[in-house]
Amino acid sequence: MSPVPDQTRPFTRLVLAVSLDGRLAPPAGGAAQIGGRGDRRVLEEALAWADAALVGAETLRRHRSTALIHHADLLEGRAAAGRSPQPLALVASGGGIIPPELPFFRQPLERWLLAPPGVETRAQTLGFHRGLPLHNWAAAMADLAELGMHRMALLGGARLAAALLSADLVDELQLTLCPQLLGGGHTWLPAGSMVPGRTWRLLEQRELGAGELLVRYGITPSRASG
Repeated sequence: MSPVPDQTRPFTRLVLAVSLDGRLAPPAGGAAQIGGRGDRRVLEEALAWADAALVGAETLRRHRSTALIHHADLLEGRAAAGRSPQPLALVASGGGIIPPELPFFRQPLERWLLAPPGVETRAQTLGFHRGLPLHNWAAAMADLAELGMHRMALLGGARLAAALLSADLVDELQLTLCPQLLGGGHTWLPAGSMVPGRTWRLLEQRELGAGELLVRYGITPSRASG
């Protein structure tokens, strides 16, 4: 089981599907679609666990929508716990430039914008329910915890993942290894990323079928299980 958050910031799980050579997308780029049915299931499990799902604006522009929970047992579990069907959707954006015609704005979920001071004040005009200022990630995480976001799934992209890893704000890595070699430069942790020298411990490994393997690592052995 995942540790319970310490309430001062969201307990954050990075959730990605990656090729065997650590790529998120083929050399030409574009929206990454390398995971299969097994990966989709564990992605939805992470969403069912989370209070909020964070995605970068560029990733949203490429995919045009965010991941939703569809499996009935996961929806029933959230309903039984008195939670909304979908976790809150958090979008991190430097300039708030997100096309209003994206299907994301018609998805059945609550949408918040994390953006630099001044940009976040335009959140409602941009199609979001609320905006929060993004001075730095540590402060933003503290604000989110105060607003009840205690478990967060970080869905990418790579630059956003690197920013939170560099700030030592990622507690777990949930990686689906997909049986492909893609090559190119679209690695899940960009070259030159400066991250803390942590030792990660294996929490879970699970065969997902079709050659996919889930591995989940954590760095928080001191937190109580829940």
